[in-house]
Formats: sequence, structure tokens, C-alpha cells
Amino acid sequence: MTSTLSYVDEVADLVLLHARAQGMTPAQARAILADARRLGDDAPGSWSHAWTTAGDAALAAGDPLNACRRYNLARFPYPDTDGQRAAGAACVAAFDEWRTGVGGIQRRELDVLGAKLPVWTSGLDTTARKPLLVIMGGIVSIKEQWGQFLTAAGRLGMAVVVTEMPGVGENPLRYRPDSHRMLSALADAVAELTPYRDVYAVAMSFGGTMALGWAARDPRVRGILTVGAPVRSFFTDPQWWQRVPETTKRTLAHVTGLPQEDLAAELPAYALTREELANVRIPVGYVVSARDEIVPSADSTLLAAILPNLDRLRFDDVHGSPAHLTDTKLWIVRSLIAWSRGTGPATAALGAALRLRTTLRRAR
Repeated sequence: MTSTLSYVDEVADLVLLHARAQGMTPAQARAILADARRLGDDAPGSWSHAWTTAGDAALAAGDPLNACRRYNLARFPYPDTDGQRAAGAACVAAFDEWRTGVGGIQRRELDVLGAKLPVWTSGLDTTARKPLLVIMGGIVSIKEQWGQFLTAAGRLGMAVVVTEMPGVGENPLRYRPDSHRMLSALADAVAELTPYRDVYAVAMSFGGTMALGWAARDPRVRGILTVGAPVRSFFTDPQWWQRVPETTKRTLAHVTGLPQEDLAAELPAYALTREELANVRIPVGYVVSARDEIVPSADSTLLAAILPNLDRLRFDDVHGSPAHLTDTKLWIVRSLIAWSRGTGPATAALGAALRLRTTLRRAR
């Protein structure tokens, strides 16, 4: 059934964040959105048709990376039609073409919890024991949108693996209360390919929930960076659930495989307990969005009360802090370098840049 206009508007607002994060300007995204008038079919005027047409044009122009970005948004927030599923496959193929030209990025299929899990890797083909960086988005973010971290592996001095949450992109698993097991199994599988020392995770939103559950159980994890990870109240507060955007509810139903009407009753099992959080003794960085429409402020407050080594970066913004993407990237890179190599000129310069941006923003 074709979705209502209000749902399309909600998805369009959300997609502007993801378009910007992938290097598209708001004007470029809005030009395509003008032709995306509905969800639920693939005919002209539909979401998938508008974004796939834009992806086809970029690919024909010899720009597979920008084609990949547009195909990604064609299947956004999750593939619900044949056209969106085809766009997801085209996205992976376009990324594969781009990474072949760039070099240094490999596609691998890891044996994880009885399934074949496709991932993108960089820096694993070595006998050097480097830190391992695991990158994962949330319930709407596929691995192909993290190419910048794969190309930066050498500069970071890390081996990098980019994966997806269960039910997202090519991940055949389902999101479950114990999905943190996927990350532990992934680390085991990578250890069979290359030696590494220490593991760090950049995991967004619900991916951050999984990473925190993983860190509570696996001493290999030495640091986590996340943006807007739900922790407890999101999953357990029925009044908050009523306020959660429709996009989030529909996408959670997709990645869990649960009927949407059953989610409210099932979600409490996904919440992290105080006992689990008390076991997370490592450094954790958490971006708080003051006007977050998805994750309640009680979740970051709980982390501050329990985690002994929490760095909260707060922005006056909505979920994901889309107006502060540059600040977030600086903070992520600075934190990773400081944790894995210690402080020095690089971290000092990144910290100064972040402080300068904050000062300029407050002076406006």
C-alpha cells in the first residue's frame, strides 16, 4: 500500500541528514526529493524511481561513488519494494566499482553466527598487530556510506572493518536482544584473517546499543564512540514510544522481523541493564542531541550516572546532530587517535579545531 504524504515528508526530512553525511548538498538532495512524492511503489514519481534515476545518471557520468550514494537513498530507510531492493544491489555494485579504482579496500564474507556476513575491510592484509576499528551504522545506515573511514585506515594506523546492523543492507541476521553477539563473533572472524591488538568501535544509534552490550562482555573492546544510542528508556518507556517517529517504528519492525504492533511489548528485552552498563569500564564517547526526537535524554543521563569514563559531546540539534557533522567527525578522529596512540600534536590540533568551531558557533 502506498504510504501517506506525512510519512513521506518524515522520511524526506530524515534523508537530508544522510545525504549531507555522504557529501551531498541540501540543494542536490532537495532537487531529487522534489520528484519523490510517495513511497510504496516504483512508478515515476515514487521515492525509489526518483533516487534510482539520479543514481543511474551519476553512474552513466562515470561517478560510481555518487551513484552509490543515490542508490543508497533509493532503498532508504529500508527496501520495501522490488525497486528499492534493486537499488540496494546497485548501491553495493557501484561501491564495488568505486573501491576497485581507489584500491586498498577489500570485500570479505565472514562466518558470523552461522551466516555469511559481507563486510568492507581495509588494512587487514598485514602481519602487523594494529588496533582494529569496527564501524557500524544504525537501523537505516548501510556499510557503503562509510568509505571515508576505509580510505583513512592508513592514516589512522588501524585495521578497519565496516559492517551493518542485523537486518540492514546485506546483513542476513535479525536484530535481537542479544545481537551484541554478532560483534564478538565478527571480532573472532577477523582474528582468523589478521592479528590485531585492541578493538575500538564507532557505532551509531542502535548500533551503539549493540556495541555497549558487546563491551560489557568482551575485554578486547577498548573504546566506543556513538551518536544518539538508545540505552534503556527508549525501549522501556511506553509514553516515549508513542512519540517515536513512524520511520523508526517501521524500520525497527523490518530489522527485527516483528509486526509493528508487537514492538512496544517486545522492545523492553532490548534495553541495556544497569548491571551490563556497570561492566563497561572503557572510554565511551557519546554525542547528545538536545532536541533528539528518537532517543530520550534519560538514556544519556543514565550513562553519565553509571559509566566511569564517559565523554559527552552535546549539540543543540535533532537526532544525529545533522548540523554538526564536521564537529562530530573531528571528535571521532581525535578520540580514536588519542585512545590508540596517546595524545600528541595531532590530537592537540584536532581539539583546537573543534574548540574554534564551538567558539565561532556561539559567537553567531
